[in-house]
Amino acid sequence: MMETQSMVIRLKRHEFDHPLPRVAVIGGGFSGIAAGVALRRAGLPFTIFERSADIGGTWWDNTYPGAEVDTPSVLYSFSYAPRVWSRTHVRQRELLCYLGDVADRFRIREHVRTGTAVDRVEWVEEEQAYRLTSGERDLGAFQVVVSAVGFLNIPRYPEWPGLDEFAGLAVHTSRWPRGLDVRGKRVAVVGTGSTAAQVVPTIAPDCAALMLFQREPGWVLPKLDRDYSEAEKDAMRSPTAQRLNRFAMLWRREKSQYRNAGWRPGTPQNAAAEATARSYIGTTFADRPELAGIVTPAYSYGGKRPVLSDAFYPALLRPNVSVVPRAVDRVTRAGVVDTDGQEHDVDVLVMATGFRTDFGFEFDVISRDGRKLAQVWDGEPSAMLGLMVPDVPNFFMMYGPNTNGGAIVTHLEAQASYIARAVRSMVRAGADRIEVRRRPTEIFNRVLQRRLAGTAFATANNYYKSGSGRIVTQWSDGAILYALATRLLGRPTWKYGGAPRRSRWQDLTRLAHRTSVLARVDTGGVWTTADE
Repeated sequence: MMETQSMVIRLKRHEFDHPLPRVAVIGGGFSGIAAGVALRRAGLPFTIFERSADIGGTWWDNTYPGAEVDTPSVLYSFSYAPRVWSRTHVRQRELLCYLGDVADRFRIREHVRTGTAVDRVEWVEEEQAYRLTSGERDLGAFQVVVSAVGFLNIPRYPEWPGLDEFAGLAVHTSRWPRGLDVRGKRVAVVGTGSTAAQVVPTIAPDCAALMLFQREPGWVLPKLDRDYSEAEKDAMRSPTAQRLNRFAMLWRREKSQYRNAGWRPGTPQNAAAEATARSYIGTTFADRPELAGIVTPAYSYGGKRPVLSDAFYPALLRPNVSVVPRAVDRVTRAGVVDTDGQEHDVDVLVMATGFRTDFGFEFDVISRDGRKLAQVWDGEPSAMLGLMVPDVPNFFMMYGPNTNGGAIVTHLEAQASYIARAVRSMVRAGADRIEVRRRPTEIFNRVLQRRLAGTAFATANNYYKSGSGRIVTQWSDGAILYALATRLLGRPTWKYGGAPRRSRWQDLTRLAHRTSVLARVDTGGVWTTADE
């Protein structure tokens, strides 16, 4: 320890000018905060750019009535920041407060620039860095860029003829207007996914009439959400107990998600889930067999993202709620017309139509060869572990291709650690660029697609597939295996480049300086080795 500290003091005295790479993180939600914590622990300088007025990401944007998580609160949180939750499945406002608390606790907020929408990320070969712009503003050069915007963040607006002429109010659930009052209104909700399943039971009691337009039903399972008892809250105050509970939850999920058993028709796990969903339909709609038929899917369980809700099905039995088992064909000034040609008068049109799922960012990424990342993919998104793309140096994605599913926050923690290790590895190599090798990436994706073959993902109409039918969003196994893969498939798959020629002495001093800076963990001035 004393030798390390002495070396640092000597290097500071010589004042070698070898700055660490600047890292730009785009997005200030779960992914951006996870990246910030990992980069801060690694001693790397970073800036988080967030387009909204504050951090929170999707949980800042999505304020629609009933917004809450589908994953248990204990899992939908960082392992290093446990909390005494009020409910088994936390609601939007409490979750947003949690993210703010984490940002404050780990001193991330001081690195955040809110109200800044990055729209272009372009590699500049002469600088060996990316130049970021926001409109006409130059945000500066950053050697490393992390996309932390996820892939379910850009609202998908239907292209219905006449939508612009609608005389009422049309809203997308992810852009819910503050103060929207539906009392006494005729409301149309389009979509039957997880968002609609939260919106409908929350607003239905206030509506004069609510029409739910369903193009295709989804499988629904009871959520079993509830408030925690005081005894359970007391138990959560023990970090050790909460960590054990978290691991037990992960392990149970791991067993059911190994090779996507829960989503693979013919497995005991898949059969049990579908039987539970069918029983739920039969019990809830015992007196409404025609409605039971309308909400029963024709595809195998797991073909689309299952809906978890205790309130959605009962809401469909309300006298002021009707299910229209048809898609919307067009919009008129007075309402919507379904595919059978029937017009429905509407005051408020709610589009629970989800998000773009093509991994198209709201900013252009221009790589070293001048091509946009979208051109590199050409409609077939793929990456090493969803994180790195060959020939796109120093660029990382969180929640990238084939990383959806399972305990997503656990995935994000593993991805953030991978990024920090990659940048540290580049620093220690004395390089200016780090890239992932093409051959290992191709092998990884071939193996991944083989493990996804035979799942219900491939058979249903869903957002999981590209135009060719290749599954581009889903991970093939559980969160624990994914975290292990990020450890094993790191350094052996990386390559370095771009370092200018220097003398051996310059290389040694540059490496020593960077290593010494990395060795300092922000623990109140305590110096330690990088591996502790």
